Amino acid sequence: MTAVDVVFRYGNHPGEREMRAIDSVWEVYGVRRIQFDENARTIRVEYDATRLNEATVAALLRRAGIDLREKVDMVPPTPVAVDPAKTQPA
Repeated sequence: MTAVDVVFRYGNHPGEREMRAIDSVWEVYGVRRIQFDENARTIRVEYDATRLNEATVAALLRRAGIDLREKVDMVPPTPVAVDPAKTQPA
């Protein structure tokens, strides 16, 4: 088993109907954990990458009625090193 996390940003806050539909996502073999962060409007799903992939997880959440907007990069981009010799005028 390979546990992987994916984080998605959502638009509208899930209502009672969507939260009940999340129960069906829990029943999918390979989904290990689902966490909502209401302040950041994100949902984090831990899943078994030998059984599922990001696209499948996103489809499950959309089918449950979650208003997914974008995938959130969990690792910030690496800053590009600037060579000071190249930035100074000659």
